[in-house]
Amino acid sequence: AGLALTATSAQAQNRPLAQPDTPSQSEYQTQNKVAIYLNPIFSRISNPADTGVFAFLGPGTTSRVFSGFDLGGYDDFMHSSSGSIGIDVRGVFLRGNGAHLNSFLVGPRYVFKPQSKLKPYVEAQVGVARSRPATNPRSLSAFQYGVLGGADYSFSSHVDFRVIEVGYSAAQTIGSGVFTGNGGSNILTSRMINFSTGLVFRFK
Repeated sequence: AGLALTATSAQAQNRPLAQPDTPSQSEYQTQNKVAIYLNPIFSRISNPADTGVFAFLGPGTTSRVFSGFDLGGYDDFMHSSSGSIGIDVRGVFLRGNGAHLNSFLVGPRYVFKPQSKLKPYVEAQVGVARSRPATNPRSLSAFQYGVLGGADYSFSSHVDFRVIEVGYSAAQTIGSGVFTGNGGSNILTSRMINFSTGLVFRFK
């Protein structure tokens, strides 16, 4: 009996221990992957100089900071050991010096395998931007595209903190020549560097 007990103990010692998933991996596999967000956003918008009175950024101005918010949601519907693939849909509403720039954007997103509770992601986006200068109610709708990246920190089963999101996008915006027929550009290509942070709420 003593020999049998000794052999059993030796086998137990030699048997490799099962390695449980790290908390971040196991939590991520069970986390809700559909979410909505409403976050503040700041954008530096640049375009060629427009000297007309109805210039989108202001007469002779080539760069200006806009602020506002983005409202959207995502669905990460395809998962693997290295990350997840999903789709993001959002509206972005920006104001600066009395001018307006509203965008509707949609595109694919990829979420990398979580590092601790941090979930880095990248996205590509296309959509429509509607621009209006400060001094005229007329507006222009045109194509917009962009890319972005960020990281969400998961601190509960339903809430993430969006640590940072940084993006680049470009869109055609209205120029003063649309109103005057001369003097100033008709349609300008505006380039945007965007920064956002806030909360993400997961519910499915």
